[in-house]
Amino acid sequence: MGFSTGARGAVTRSSLFDTLANAARVTLVAAPAGSGKTVLVRSWIAATGLGERVGWVSVARRERDAQRFWLSVLDALRGTRGGEPLVRALTAAPELDGASIVERLMEDLRPLAEPVWLVIDDLHELQAGDALEQLERLLGGVPAALRFVLLSRRDVRLGLHRLRLEGELTEIRAADLRFSLEESQALFRAAGVALADGALESLLERTEGWAAGLRLAALSLAGHPDPERFTAEFSGSERTVADYLLAEVLERQPPQVAHLLLRTSLLERVSGPLADRLTGSSGSEGILAELERAGAFVIALNPQRSWFRYHRLFADLLTLELRRTEPDEVPALHDAAAEWFAEHGDPVEAVRHAQAAENWALATRLLADHHIRLYLDGGRATVHELLGKFPAEIAAADPELAAITAALQLTSGSLVQADQLVALATREAASAPPERRARLLVFLAALRLSLARQRNDLDAVTEEARAFVVPDAPDAARIGLGDDLRAIALCDLGSAEIWTGHLAEAERHLEQGLALARRIKRPLIEMNALAHWSLLAGSRSPSLAEEPARAALGLAEEHGWSDDRTTGVACAVLGAVTLWRGQLDEAEAWLERAEAALQAEIEPAAAVMLYTTLGLLHSVRGRPKRALAAFRVAQRSDSMLVAEHMLSTRSWAYMLLIRIGLGDTEGVVRSLSEMRDALRAELHMCVVLASLRLAQDQPEAALAALSSGVSGVSGVSGVSGGSGVSGSDGARRDARWTIQALLLEAGAHDALRDAGGVSRALEHALDLAEPSGLILPFLLSPAPDALERHARSGTAHASLLSEILMLLAGRPPGPRAGVAAALADPLSDSELRVLRYLPTNLQAQQIASELFVSVNTIRTHMRHVYAKLDVHTRAQAVSRARELGLLARSARSR
Repeated sequence: MGFSTGARGAVTRSSLFDTLANAARVTLVAAPAGSGKTVLVRSWIAATGLGERVGWVSVARRERDAQRFWLSVLDALRGTRGGEPLVRALTAAPELDGASIVERLMEDLRPLAEPVWLVIDDLHELQAGDALEQLERLLGGVPAALRFVLLSRRDVRLGLHRLRLEGELTEIRAADLRFSLEESQALFRAAGVALADGALESLLERTEGWAAGLRLAALSLAGHPDPERFTAEFSGSERTVADYLLAEVLERQPPQVAHLLLRTSLLERVSGPLADRLTGSSGSEGILAELERAGAFVIALNPQRSWFRYHRLFADLLTLELRRTEPDEVPALHDAAAEWFAEHGDPVEAVRHAQAAENWALATRLLADHHIRLYLDGGRATVHELLGKFPAEIAAADPELAAITAALQLTSGSLVQADQLVALATREAASAPPERRARLLVFLAALRLSLARQRNDLDAVTEEARAFVVPDAPDAARIGLGDDLRAIALCDLGSAEIWTGHLAEAERHLEQGLALARRIKRPLIEMNALAHWSLLAGSRSPSLAEEPARAALGLAEEHGWSDDRTTGVACAVLGAVTLWRGQLDEAEAWLERAEAALQAEIEPAAAVMLYTTLGLLHSVRGRPKRALAAFRVAQRSDSMLVAEHMLSTRSWAYMLLIRIGLGDTEGVVRSLSEMRDALRAELHMCVVLASLRLAQDQPEAALAALSSGVSGVSGVSGVSGGSGVSGSDGARRDARWTIQALLLEAGAHDALRDAGGVSRALEHALDLAEPSGLILPFLLSPAPDALERHARSGTAHASLLSEILMLLAGRPPGPRAGVAAALADPLSDSELRVLRYLPTNLQAQQIASELFVSVNTIRTHMRHVYAKLDVHTRAQAVSRARELGLLARSARSR
């Protein structure tokens, strides 16, 4: 068996190379520190030319951040020749968890055909929650073309016994890694050390083939005046050997090298400039590069060889030596490292070194200055870990640390605990250093703003927002908070204004927040702004909400945030949009996804909307008990809010309608009698009363109830004679309830045998429903017989009415009139919405007002409609659309 040395003195270990080359899908290399695990695998990769097909992940010491670990795995695989075209990029975010990353990764790798290796070094350091369980899931859920090499000092809990039984596991243990005599000879020859066979055999026996011991011995023997005496004195356990070799190494190094090794030993990673700062000298980069070339205990971390780490065991021994010889220097070295890392954009390492120095003031300042950016970059677990390393008495007394803890509670914990911590930090704010007090007060204002937004406390939101939106407010950038916090605050303010019905103000603030998020390149805040913008649009018309909601989810997909809590808002909006259009299966899928992402206890305002929509879905699906349960969750969420939610009374009205359908008329009568007069006069409660009267076989009383509504709809015989949604913004928002009222009016006229009244009410309802395709009211108040008679008697909305009747019959409708596919370039949803207005007398500016978009947008859509329909005028477009079934034929043409 022949041996050769690889790069920088690495020995080619042919038998182990063969083992790796013929290994099963998963290879475990488990052995104590210094056994040569990393050197073996690196040299095998170099010898076999697999570099482009290998993704290498080195687990950070005591790694507790699962997201950071999985992002490093994903980045490593994206850097391989086989993984790069398959594995999608993913951006760190607060809500991103390891499970979702693994599921996405398995989906991406499914087509992998050519072998790719994933090496995970120092796996024993992975201490993050469920990360090992997620890794086990990955091991069993990817194609055989993805090979794993796991390097660890000990066995880890990965369920490897199953792989062992299935023959999919190759194991290399400490005994396998021990150097043979021939390998030891190759190692010493590469180091330029000549030893008599007897001396080498003695050294091999005493080290038991321990790779680190042999390498350090070779380094120490290079140029040693008496190698025979050295080998004779060399004895003991691995720790004793290491201690002895450490002393030999340091004694034989030039003073500048020994000084560098000691003073940088407390670093997880070291670069030349950082070493220069800690040693107070220059030339450190060259020294580190030379030590790395020797291949004994310095390992390069990047291809440029600008960052290095020491062998872990060697670093521990160096640190012990530093504490023994220069104990008073240790805190100062940690302080210097903290300052260097802070200056060079690594706040996490900066805080860790400040904490190691027990410089709690510096650690607090660094964490307070950077935690917002860390959170937005997906480092929530890291912020939590850093907070946990402060002594309890320090954390309890410091207002900045209390404020940071409150921020974490706001996003994933308890609103009650967050409120308590904010109150504590506010009380203790005076104890903050004077130069940091203004910054702390603005951050506390942002926390109170977020708390108030989540509780729908608009007065408090408006008050706290002064710090961010009033011209003479403190400059957040000047006091170190920057645009991140301002963008978040603007979105919080806008969303609170949505839920309380202040739509014009919400539009202004969300627009500002969205523009700022885009300018500072914060896609997470941009996604949040778009999701809430879709809520704003949806509060006016369901059809307007789809575009911003899909844009928010597009950002989530692009960055791998599909399970982020904010996506729950966008999914709930799309669930509502598709539900109102009668697309029940699609709506159910969106709402299930929203329910999985949203946390009602953290986002009660959004939960009111979600569970109200779920209640409507269950109602039209014929699940009244589940509908009631959903409405009760909406009511519980509403009870957590300070100000009235814009949907709270509407959700209550829907719940009363369900109870009427279940026969609980007495209970509904009691609820209506206990209601305040102003609420009972609102259109949605008039609808409830009319429904109750119809259930009690009192059609005249139902018509009287409908005529008493005060939401901008009135007429001689009820709502059908009024302007419906053509009036104020408030009336426009009530279009869905107006249609519901018209359907009840039709039902009352039907009971009175008034065919003309039925026809007028139904046609008016269809007039209002057509532009946005509002089908849900017809499913909530089903009247198939009346609708079929209306279809036979003539309507301008035959296509829409056909869809409704098919849904009521339990048959999903196909494409509108079945001929839309005749277009080579189908109309988009936005273009279809504009098309529905073309048969009217409304001009472009009026259509723009109806759809809440600019005139230019309407004109652009009209040009696209003309081009796709191959026409040149509005009249031609209407005629062609009717031929294709995209518009119903005019009643006058029948």
